Amino acid sequence: MSEQHPSSAPHPLNRRTLLQAAGIGAGVLAASGAAAARATAAGPAAALTSPTRQTGSVSSADLPLTGGPDFPIGLFWPPHPFQTTAERYQEIADAGFTFLITGNYQFDEQSGGYALAMADQAGLKVLIAGDPRVEAIAHYLTVTDDRSVPSSLTTADTASWVRAALGSYTGHPSFAGFNVYDEPAQDRFPTVGALTATVRTLAPDLLPYSNLWPGNGAAYAAFVQDYIDTVRPPLISFDRYPILADGIDLNYFDNWAVFRESSLRSGLPAWTYIQSVGFDGHRVPTATQLAWQANISLAYGCKGIQYFTYWTPDPARGEGFTQALITTDGKRTPLYAAAKALNRDWLQPVGRQLKPLVSQSVQHANDTPLPPSAAPFTPGEQLTSATGDPCVLALFRNSEDDGTRYLLAVNRDPDAPARIQLGIDRAHVRAVARFVPAENTYRDAGRPAELDLALPAGGAALHRLSPA
Repeated sequence: MSEQHPSSAPHPLNRRTLLQAAGIGAGVLAASGAAAARATAAGPAAALTSPTRQTGSVSSADLPLTGGPDFPIGLFWPPHPFQTTAERYQEIADAGFTFLITGNYQFDEQSGGYALAMADQAGLKVLIAGDPRVEAIAHYLTVTDDRSVPSSLTTADTASWVRAALGSYTGHPSFAGFNVYDEPAQDRFPTVGALTATVRTLAPDLLPYSNLWPGNGAAYAAFVQDYIDTVRPPLISFDRYPILADGIDLNYFDNWAVFRESSLRSGLPAWTYIQSVGFDGHRVPTATQLAWQANISLAYGCKGIQYFTYWTPDPARGEGFTQALITTDGKRTPLYAAAKALNRDWLQPVGRQLKPLVSQSVQHANDTPLPPSAAPFTPGEQLTSATGDPCVLALFRNSEDDGTRYLLAVNRDPDAPARIQLGIDRAHVRAVARFVPAENTYRDAGRPAELDLALPAGGAALHRLSPA
């Protein structure tokens, strides 16, 4: 994906392009007019005070997906309406996914509600994308009580429209919230903030979700901070697809460094998308490249993984889509089995361990030349040395900071195995235990002076380091 200035137009390939290609832009204002009429008939809107600042009393820790012990594993581009069946949604759940974002022509109340009904049966959560009322406000209107502003909607009418949208879906236990805006431009932040605040005020137990496009450097960091300050979201999320036709996008690490810092500064969980489809300039990822993206993201503090895409978009859309987890005609590809193994055998158990932890450091060892913004390994209280193959070493602490550290060691190479040796400072580390995902427990490794790790291509290992 080509690098873009964050205030410029979105990059050529983005999920917003897919949504528009699916027809949600056409006629959305007409649909929203009908929605407004239904909202008016439903009763007066509750008064809202300063909607861009009022976010309710519920924290991210108490919202769907961001809250609870389970690590959220989501997908974009689910089965289309004719394949929205109990069997298809069970297939999603069987692969270890916990939620999905509607799309692939699911852009009306009926198809959205039917997706929720199927998700109810499969035990999945759903973020509704493309609801005509939410879509109209987010993309075409300005929320303000200044009636001189063209194409504006008052805060009271915004509440009416959102209340009507909520009424269409809240009967389903799978309904987790709205996909408010995918990749908003900076000038849409105030409106996205108004919608986010309205959802959190009217439905404080639901998640208003938006995702940012990728970027690098100081301008992008300022873009992300402006989003946080203006929107006041319950989480931050971005998409960047690093498996290029001619190698790996090394700016992926810089993008994650910006997001990690933004997450730590704001206290908001950071999510990302991983590339699970081939398209223009990007290869179809292998199983180890899927794992590599997930593990690098975990190392940089990621608290939620999403796949782009699950169902293969129609190649006629023009972005050169080739293969995702499921083909355009509904057949499983090798990526389905790879994602199932990754999700169930690694991301679910390891994600539960890392979700409540706080990122302390991320360092690259034996990685020459260093990727942009990557911090080189330096000895510290837990690790005295790092030799062998290139790796990414991430240390985490618990919220109490009782001295325990959790070490995630990730193979820097997505395509070949690695062997690394890590020196342990026994003056500060009393005991080492390796997490065994299949047993969902830590296995005592004694008090070694050195950890000798054999990591598969794209793989990782998690250890608990107890303080001396």
